[in-house]
Amino acid sequence: MLSEQTIMLTLTYKGVEAMEKLTSSSFRKRIMDEWIYGFYRIQGVDFYNFNFHSHQEYEIYFFHSGDCKYLINNRIYELQPGDIILLDGMTLHKANPGTDSTYTRSMIHFSPLWLQESLIGLGVPNLLDPFKKLHNCFLRTGYDEFGQFVDGRIKEIASSLTHIDEEMQRTGKKNDFIEAEVKLELIQLLMGIYKRSQNELSQVTSKRSEKELHAESIASWINDHYSEKVSLDRIAAELSLSKYYASHVFKEVTGFTVMEYVMACRLNQVKYLLEMEPDQSLTDVARTTGFESVAHFSRFFKEKVGTTPSQYRKTKRR
Repeated sequence: MLSEQTIMLTLTYKGVEAMEKLTSSSFRKRIMDEWIYGFYRIQGVDFYNFNFHSHQEYEIYFFHSGDCKYLINNRIYELQPGDIILLDGMTLHKANPGTDSTYTRSMIHFSPLWLQESLIGLGVPNLLDPFKKLHNCFLRTGYDEFGQFVDGRIKEIASSLTHIDEEMQRTGKKNDFIEAEVKLELIQLLMGIYKRSQNELSQVTSKRSEKELHAESIASWINDHYSEKVSLDRIAAELSLSKYYASHVFKEVTGFTVMEYVMACRLNQVKYLLEMEPDQSLTDVARTTGFESVAHFSRFFKEKVGTTPSQYRKTKRR
């Protein structure tokens, strides 16, 4: 019987490593294929690390209840139960839950490479277009029939992943049959999302407060200028805001400071360059992403990622 509170499972070795960093307790590493991991109905704010982050996998995020603003790049969404966000992973994103109510959400992270051959075989190679072309699509379902469908599919995927892990621990072998079921369940979920996303492409037309609009303007400005010399004084001057107001409204709406956001944007671009530009020197990577020195760049990267830029690049190339 599945718990309605929290289900955490994975088919990926990498995914478990990530979850160990996200949780306050220690989880056993599972030697599995690096394809998919998910969380079902996670409650509270202690479980998840709410730093601004990115990842290579696609993500299906389902909001169940609570009070939460979600920042994706330079857009802020005030979530309502049944809201779904489709993330391409590489765009910086961050949940900013409130403390007045229980924050409950479900997530599926998956590698598109895992599905590629199956999608071509089924004749639906465009099934991942909502992730690739809509670039972080927002769907407001109000828990309608489609919202309930997505909720149920995520639960089923979580259940199947649990069975795979239990059998792996019991027999030492991965059940390929159940893994195929997981793949089919995910494809069913993606087909539903694909159909819905054709009509509701990305954004909800909702009235946003003046503070939210100003915070979005600040985030948008930073995204355009993070590789330059950035200061709160410059941001305030160019957006015709007071320094005090800019600082406090951004922290209030997004949950982190202006400079934390600047550094998160730089770190995200650094990861991209280390992976996609293997011949670019670390000096050039540091310079083009706004770091004042290679030494500062290396220290900051190791502090946030846990490894040096060179080691990170080597790992990704392997």
